[in-house]
Amino acid sequence: MSTRIKSAAVAIIIAVILLILHDTFVFNIALGAIICIAVWEVFKATGYSKHQKVAIACYSFIALDAIMPVFHIHGELLFFNSRLYYLLFVIAVCVIYLIDHNDFSYNDFFVMIGVTSLFNYCFSTLNSMARVTGGVFLLLITLCAAWLADSGAYFAGTFLGKTPLCPEISPKKTVEGLIGGVAANGVIMLIISLVYRYIVKGLPIHFGWIVVAGMACALIGLIGDLTASIIKRQTGIKDYGNIMPGHGGVMDRFDSVLLVAPFMYYLYTQGLIFA
Repeated sequence: MSTRIKSAAVAIIIAVILLILHDTFVFNIALGAIICIAVWEVFKATGYSKHQKVAIACYSFIALDAIMPVFHIHGELLFFNSRLYYLLFVIAVCVIYLIDHNDFSYNDFFVMIGVTSLFNYCFSTLNSMARVTGGVFLLLITLCAAWLADSGAYFAGTFLGKTPLCPEISPKKTVEGLIGGVAANGVIMLIISLVYRYIVKGLPIHFGWIVVAGMACALIGLIGDLTASIIKRQTGIKDYGNIMPGHGGVMDRFDSVLLVAPFMYYLYTQGLIFA
């Protein structure tokens, strides 16, 4: 428990620093590193990390996509956009496939491109959030929507849980815990939004949509969490890594964020977060 608390404290300090620096290149670098580590953890768990040349191509694409917005927002290197370097990434993997086709199958080809594309698409929405007006709040509410639902579900499940939700995948999760987590997440998102609007004097908020978003994120985050758990169960690992002692790897902490982030960014683009 002591190790978990210390790791969590360090993570919170880092998160606060990154939120403060959300509109600088430091945030881009940190997010690129997080995505690369998450992809590496999945490759390692599933055995795809042995294809080192393709893995390097995957990490290079992720790094480029994280850093290039720093140049684009200043009107520089606009010709070198995501459509171009994503194409170059796919071409690079194709060339490696042609050279190493005896050891690199079509399954490897599609899985490694697919995992890289999926993770980069989902997590890079955090980068998009960081550059908009009200970006700090949007990032904070997104991370809270992904992470705090689990706490609400834990307490509800501990005191009220009787009905197993998915015993083969996650034996400790209960239907009562899920309901409690959904309800708690809506309330917590509302409280955070009220504090931001009236105490911090932030932008006007669609409070009704924030409650709905919080409840929806509890379900969406659970889907990401359970999907990551199935992968761990099928690959025979306990945690994806040990970058956070007592908590596991990046994927152990960000599995719920994977799907929540693009959902929250979509709500923002539709004008359903800020009034």
